[in-house]
Amino acid sequence: MRRGVGIQAIHKQNQQQKQLQNISEQLSSDNLKKISEQLTTFKTNLEEFALKHKKDIIKNPEFRKYFQDMCSTIGVDPLASNKGFWCQVLGVGDFYYQLAVQIIEICLKYRSTNGGLIELTTLTDHIRKMRGKTANEISSDDVEVSISKIKVLGNGYNILKIDSKKIVQSVPCELNKDHTDVLIKAQSQGGFIAVSHLSKMGWDQQRIKSVLDVLLSEGMAWIDDQSELKETLYWFPSLWSNTFES
Repeated sequence: MRRGVGIQAIHKQNQQQKQLQNISEQLSSDNLKKISEQLTTFKTNLEEFALKHKKDIIKNPEFRKYFQDMCSTIGVDPLASNKGFWCQVLGVGDFYYQLAVQIIEICLKYRSTNGGLIELTTLTDHIRKMRGKTANEISSDDVEVSISKIKVLGNGYNILKIDSKKIVQSVPCELNKDHTDVLIKAQSQGGFIAVSHLSKMGWDQQRIKSVLDVLLSEGMAWIDDQSELKETLYWFPSLWSNTFES
């Protein structure tokens, strides 16, 4: 009898677990359905918002950034297809594709003098001059969005955060933490570094040489052997203020 009761108890427990699992699956299904409906409604409202404020999105950089953030909250990419709703109605795709071409053109133009590193604000200023006064205003946020699309091509475009600055990298060179640490240190000193500075960071000579050799070979750093500090300095054009004005 006890054995029978034990089997019945186990059977009842299994039934209860199955019922709980069914209820859980039903709740999950209902929740997913509700979330899907909410996202569909949100996307519809977003499309209506886009149509209503089309002119502001196209002409106002701050409003365009606000619109991009709204899209990101529901995983909508306005640039995912140049044949989709966003591109056909707003023309945002064409705007960013054109901007991407201008970014590449400016980066190529100054690569021989900055080694493929250019401050984001400087790049944005050059693009504004290229576009002319009659073109729609652009912001650094617009340039960042376009660069994120260029990165997909795998041709070396990237944004580095160097202290308080954002530096656009336009060469397919893999910069590790040591390289960025050198750039951060140089940024804090007005755009240059010396071996003695890196030695004070606890780096040995081999480590210092390895890092500087890469930065020099890529043209990102320039050597100054005539410094008043009586030691070789390594300058980074991309970290200078008001560098490479047209």
